[in-house]
Amino acid sequence: MSGHSKWATIRRKKGAIDAKRGAIFTRIAKEISVAAKDGGGDQEGNPRLRLAVTKAKAANMPKDNIERAIKKGTGGLEGMVYEECLYECYAPGGVAIMVDVLTDKKSRTTPEIKSILTKLGGSLANAGAVSRLFERKGQLTLKADQISEESLFDLALGAGAEDIQVNDGMYVVLTAPAEYEAVQSALSTKGLNMEESEIKYIPMTTVEVNDKDTAEKVMKLIENLEANDDVQGVSSNFELGEGVELD
Repeated sequence: MSGHSKWATIRRKKGAIDAKRGAIFTRIAKEISVAAKDGGGDQEGNPRLRLAVTKAKAANMPKDNIERAIKKGTGGLEGMVYEECLYECYAPGGVAIMVDVLTDKKSRTTPEIKSILTKLGGSLANAGAVSRLFERKGQLTLKADQISEESLFDLALGAGAEDIQVNDGMYVVLTAPAEYEAVQSALSTKGLNMEESEIKYIPMTTVEVNDKDTAEKVMKLIENLEANDDVQGVSSNFELGEGVELD
């Protein structure tokens, strides 16, 4: 995890593209609307909606925005109909990438994703070729100065977390998707602030990239995918080699 953590540290320092509050709210609102459309507007009876609302609250999304997104999903307000898509991709250096999308027009989004990949040396993969390299997990990232490692282990593992990693002054808490909400709630109740909190694809093994030019292409490709308005999340098995120094 050390190389991957090195890249994560670089991204935090430069500011990830999707860290812009407006972009976060837009993406979460889409997820809330789709969850409400599929399972109804009652959070108690709709785990996916409950999870999306929990994520919205963690991002400090205004209550009015949350309620509006639910109404759009249930038909109370006029809104777009979103389709869920998952793109399996290859990046330079043999890196695998998973791209989660919610779009109102797949015929627009697919060419956009293909264009980003083509311009930066990537390509679409066949269904199953990339997804078999990942596991679906809840991942919560927080600064280590908020709580001792021992206390976090007791809190998170007691709530159902599977593992906790310590890297570069950050804790990374991993959970099964079914336990994510309980762990998220336990950490939030304790007053801990999460840098990132989501269910995403976690690589079972990583691909170390030791060539500087290739590493920069992979990073730029991921960042450009994240910048697309229809993209909900990007996961990769990219690991930055220890000896690689970036500008």
